[in-house]
Amino acid sequence: MGAYYGNIPQKTLQIAREASAGGVNIINTTQSKTVRVAIGTTGFSSYVWENASIYTTGNFDLYNKKTLIGNYDSQKVVNIKMVGKIFVLTDENDDVIEKVSGPIRFVNNEGFIGIKGLKRAGVDAQYRGDIELVCPSEGKFHIINSIDVESYLKGVVPNEMPVRFGLEALKAQTVAARNYVLSPRIKSNPNYDVVDSVASQVYFGANTEKMLSNRAVDETYGIVALYNWDLILALYSSTAGGYTESYSNAFSEPYTKVFPAQSKPYLIAVPDYEEYGYLNTDQEAERYFKSKPKSFDINSPYYRWEREWTIDELQTEIQNHIAAQSDAGFVHPCVNKGEIIDRITDVNVISRGFSGKIIKLEIKTQTKTYTVEKELVIRRLFTNKGKALPSANFVFNNEYDENGNLSKIKIYGSGFGHGVGLSQYGAGFMGSELKMTYDKILKHYYKNITLGTVPFILSSNTAQNYYSQNFYTDDKKAYLVVDNKYKVDYLDLKINGVDEKICLNPDQRLNKIDLSKYLQRGLNAITFYYPISLGQGKGLRIYIEVGQDE
Repeated sequence: MGAYYGNIPQKTLQIAREASAGGVNIINTTQSKTVRVAIGTTGFSSYVWENASIYTTGNFDLYNKKTLIGNYDSQKVVNIKMVGKIFVLTDENDDVIEKVSGPIRFVNNEGFIGIKGLKRAGVDAQYRGDIELVCPSEGKFHIINSIDVESYLKGVVPNEMPVRFGLEALKAQTVAARNYVLSPRIKSNPNYDVVDSVASQVYFGANTEKMLSNRAVDETYGIVALYNWDLILALYSSTAGGYTESYSNAFSEPYTKVFPAQSKPYLIAVPDYEEYGYLNTDQEAERYFKSKPKSFDINSPYYRWEREWTIDELQTEIQNHIAAQSDAGFVHPCVNKGEIIDRITDVNVISRGFSGKIIKLEIKTQTKTYTVEKELVIRRLFTNKGKALPSANFVFNNEYDENGNLSKIKIYGSGFGHGVGLSQYGAGFMGSELKMTYDKILKHYYKNITLGTVPFILSSNTAQNYYSQNFYTDDKKAYLVVDNKYKVDYLDLKINGVDEKICLNPDQRLNKIDLSKYLQRGLNAITFYYPISLGQGKGLRIYIEVGQDE
């Protein structure tokens, strides 16, 4: 989704340094958990490697499973290839270092770890954290970057959003990206959590970090977007075109493939300005897409766009892609590979979403009528010069010859991407030109959410009967939110190194207590102690909400 906008590795203020100045101890908690990122080959054509050469910019330890192979100085290059399921490690002179079964681990003591010859955004691919090599099958291996979430985000944010969009937009992007990586998911591969391409989030590593985007990560440390105690599915796209779409009108259920999907109350259609009503009719969509009303997305090159085909061009494009899109299950009747469709006689919209996004359309031929559903399928089917359409927010302008036959189609479109959730260009405009803070940006695109730390259960099963969280607040404003199911009178906390006793209301299920007087601007650390009065086998749901009480 994103693109890289620079090539100089830079460092920014480090959370540890800031915390030290404020007397705060950083604790390895939920927010700083480790994520395993599969590194793709050049062009992301594959996530399995047959050979690679790995080097570091600092000292590192090399392990076979838990057994130390050796300690090495910076600039040491280790070449890796497979013989069956055995890793063969050689040095720069092709002398064998070890032959082992793996997994192989490069444990980074200082500096970065690089993969020789691999470029990301035009610069050498280098990574924070550790590198692990895992063999999934004979002769092949995965390269996996094992890294803490906050460091991972520093390699994501500047590659998913241009840093020129400004600090507040970058903060909004950071929270959305943090939600994505921390949200539970069924792994596509048991060896890693996410990949480094648009199939997950664009992650290009340490050499593409920027000072401003690093600051955005630091200044939202530990903060996620929540709805009803759960992390939201924080979808985002480049350009919504001035009007986001409801989740159910753009996506199918991930497992059953049922379309439309079940709605999500925080991912609903939102216009940039309330004066614009629903665009779910052809008349309203045409009025909107053929004009350029004021919008947060006005600076995007994809705010408005046009495409056109002759009937012969359209016939070729549809024929080239209809079988593949039929395989996705959203073309009816299904067209099999090699099957030729008859001459197209007309194309019409059947239904639209609130933003004008096409939900279902029909393609009429001389003998059949095909219905096509779902925005991504429509975009990939109506290719133009071999390229998928930027979005499914468009209107048709069909032309017919003197005999009433379809001769030409032109479309007027808006937006780039699925258009659900945060619009990146919109966020840039809101932050830089409207001077809106990141929380206001997020609450425009994701309705009825709160911002806070990842909710957890404080229970007697928690290690050592306590749990710690770190979070950043710009304004010293935060609230302790407790589901006081068991009517606890108080909680013992350590806030920024000071012991505090926080009284709860046992007669009220949801407790929300202002912690502002205990906090400092910047990074804060809180440790929660399990109440002795609660007894064994019970737990309290807790999180910290940040920002102004609205």
